[in-house]
Amino acid sequence: MMVHMDWKTLPRRIVQLYIGLLLYGLAGALQVRAGLGLDPWDVLHQGIARRAHLGIGTIVIIVGAVVLLGWIPLRQRPGLGTVSNVVLVGVSMNLSLLWLPHLQVLAGRIAYLLGGIVLCGIATGMYIGANFGPGPRDGLMTGLARRTGRSIRLVRTGLEVTVLLTGWLLGGSVGIGTVLFAVVIGPLTQVFLPLFAVQPVSRPRRQLAPAT
Repeated sequence: MMVHMDWKTLPRRIVQLYIGLLLYGLAGALQVRAGLGLDPWDVLHQGIARRAHLGIGTIVIIVGAVVLLGWIPLRQRPGLGTVSNVVLVGVSMNLSLLWLPHLQVLAGRIAYLLGGIVLCGIATGMYIGANFGPGPRDGLMTGLARRTGRSIRLVRTGLEVTVLLTGWLLGGSVGIGTVLFAVVIGPLTQVFLPLFAVQPVSRPRRQLAPAT
């Protein structure tokens, strides 16, 4: 059986991809505003942003581009979703932070945190389910796993521990939100990904006439 993508789903996939990436940036901004700890990569982004005096979304774009360059020796091929991820998530995060109000009340900050984590799960399901290629950080993980022969779990853990420690040393926010994100983002993605996944279409191979 040959697997093809149904071109009739292309408009839906494109819309889903870009909505997902924009929501991913909003999810990150909510977690930043909560001030209760970020996911490992955003701890790194925030730490660099504080040292460089740039917006965290701008650092998301720069780091994403650098990570994408790391795909070259790994022979990873970026897709539309990969390139779009590099730009749109950071832009969305910067814009969201412009209008999201600062909250001092703990209950409001907890609501930001929980909303951001759940929204991140939804956004992840949307952009991965659109089937336009992984984000630069996920592609780095899968590429390293393939080239080193190590498991995805081991490579992901190693990468996230490294960026978390580096970001923390640079002044990124580590807290209960960091732990909560690590615990629930996997299950949330597992729930939402099937809801948004665009299934490939299986088509039978054309049978050749027997030789006479």
